[in-house]
Amino acid sequence: MKIRFSKMHGLGNDFVVIDGIGQQVDLTPERVRFLADRHFGVGCDQLLLVEPAQQAGVDFRYRIFNADGSEVEQCGNGARCFVRFVREQGLTDKREIRVETKSGVITLRCEDDDTVTVNMGVPVFEPARIPFESASDARVQPLDVAGARLAITAVSMGNPHAVQVVADIDKAPVAQMGPLIESHPRFPARVNAGFMQVVDAHHIRLRVYERGAGETLACGTGACAAVVAGIVRNLLESPVRVATRGGELNIAWAGEGEPVFMTGPAVTVFEADIHLE
Repeated sequence: MKIRFSKMHGLGNDFVVIDGIGQQVDLTPERVRFLADRHFGVGCDQLLLVEPAQQAGVDFRYRIFNADGSEVEQCGNGARCFVRFVREQGLTDKREIRVETKSGVITLRCEDDDTVTVNMGVPVFEPARIPFESASDARVQPLDVAGARLAITAVSMGNPHAVQVVADIDKAPVAQMGPLIESHPRFPARVNAGFMQVVDAHHIRLRVYERGAGETLACGTGACAAVVAGIVRNLLESPVRVATRGGELNIAWAGEGEPVFMTGPAVTVFEADIHLE
């Protein structure tokens, strides 16, 4: 099977993006892992698949697969690449697009400066909906990991996040603690582990160990989750500039019960064909 794809990235968080409308695509976890492999395949953190909408009032369906082949609910950097992809491929000429994801419908807008703003929806703190095993929906909760007690904010931005505050992002034990947090038994669907350094009330530095992908250069939902965590902990005020290793995102949130808005770039690197066995 030969498929056409685009290689894209949002602040270094990279994607293989496939048009599943104009060509027949049969993805299996094995094929996703092959495409994501940086030595034998194309190489990416996630694979994005564009499909026809399955419900009225939306323009497309958008599916997200991690490098390990698992399908996930949401991806903020991927959403920005998605809207650029469908416009570049001539699938739509709209500047504002409604897209169906596994976690619900999101709205994407292509700005005049070529950045993309995504309405990421309302953050969820209810443990059962994250999901997170806890009898409390307190905004700061203890999490015991490898003999250390962490103070985390558990929140869903369409996918689960555990955000902690660190003094120095460069010295944070992301590689050591990230996998342990990701697979912590209190997160039955696994979790994205965020490490946030507060620079000032409108500026943070962030590293994220992503579920199913490892540490990435940027994580859009992770940036949203970190800003939400910082605001509910009275450490931040909207809007917030989020500095990741791949670049910067701007996040705005008016408070609980309101949606989070993320603005940032999306870049197409190249297009090519590949044969899949």
